[in-house]
Amino acid sequence: MIKLLVLDVDGCLTDGKIIYTSNSSEVKEFHVKDGLAIASWIRMGNHVAIITGRNSFIVKRRADELGVQHLHQGIKDKEKVLREIVESLNLQMYEVAAIGDDLNDYGMLSLVGRSFTPNNGVKEIQELVDTVLSRNGGDAAVREMIDIIIEENDQKDEFLSLWIEE
Repeated sequence: MIKLLVLDVDGCLTDGKIIYTSNSSEVKEFHVKDGLAIASWIRMGNHVAIITGRNSFIVKRRADELGVQHLHQGIKDKEKVLREIVESLNLQMYEVAAIGDDLNDYGMLSLVGRSFTPNNGVKEIQELVDTVLSRNGGDAAVREMIDIIIEENDQKDEFLSLWIEE
C-alpha cells in the first residue's frame, strides 16, 4: 500500500514554464484539482513530499496551503533526500509513489514502489516509469496519479467520504 507521495514541481505540478515579470517576480500556475487531491490524501492520514531542484517562494506558499509535510527545494540529489524522508517516516520504498518528468528525477523514480510521469515527460523517463499518465504536467496530472493510487490502495470510499455524505 502506498503511504507517501513524492512530487516534482516544474513539469508535474506545473506545466514546466517559468515566467519572470519585468520586476523579476516569478510566476507559476498550479491546477486546483491537484490541490484538492493532495489535501485529501493528507487528510486521509497519508504523507506528501515535494522534492524539487529549484527554489521558489511560490512553491513554499502552495505547499503550506495544501499542508504538505515535507518540502525540499534546491535539491540536486533527489535520491538522497528521498531516502532520508522514507527513513524518517519508517517506511519502505515499496510504500512510496513518485512523479517526475525529466532526467533529474530518474534516480528517485527508479527507487520507489510506484512511478509516474505526465504524458509530456521526457522519453527516458517514460521508458522507466510504471505509468505514463494521460495528462500533461500542470493539467491535473498529479490528480490522475492520486486517483490511480487511491484505487490501487482500495481507498476510494474513504477519499469520497471526505467530500460526499451518503
